[in-house]
Amino acid sequence: MQLKIKKLNNDAKMPTHGHPGDAGIDIYALEEVVFLPGEQKRVHTGISFEIPEGCVGLIWDKSSISFNKSLKIMGGVIDAGYRGEFIASLVNLSKETQIIEKGQKCTQMIIQKFEDCDIVEVSELSDTVRGEGREGSTGHK
Repeated sequence: MQLKIKKLNNDAKMPTHGHPGDAGIDIYALEEVVFLPGEQKRVHTGISFEIPEGCVGLIWDKSSISFNKSLKIMGGVIDAGYRGEFIASLVNLSKETQIIEKGQKCTQMIIQKFEDCDIVEVSELSDTVRGEGREGSTGHK
């Protein structure tokens, strides 16, 4: 499989794999972004993707920035038909100002195949052992 990338800005950094065989593709910030405590901001990447048909790009946190800076990715699905710039949305969950530097890894993407489905309205769903059981339905809290 190939993932085609278009640089929309000369300063954009191409995504990379950290190590051979890694599932996540590291994506880099186009510019410095300063996050005040509790603040959510967009991080431009300056790139767009051509995700293969039948696949989706799933956006995940980079453990280094989530553990060390308490920056959490918001959102997380890039459909195969989207060709615009990938702009990450992150929120600062810490009580300190955090900075994403220009050229720093800011998020990662996993390309995954998925099953397309028809959406059908029905009047009843099949029964299961769990049924409508929610949190704690297994007896553990």
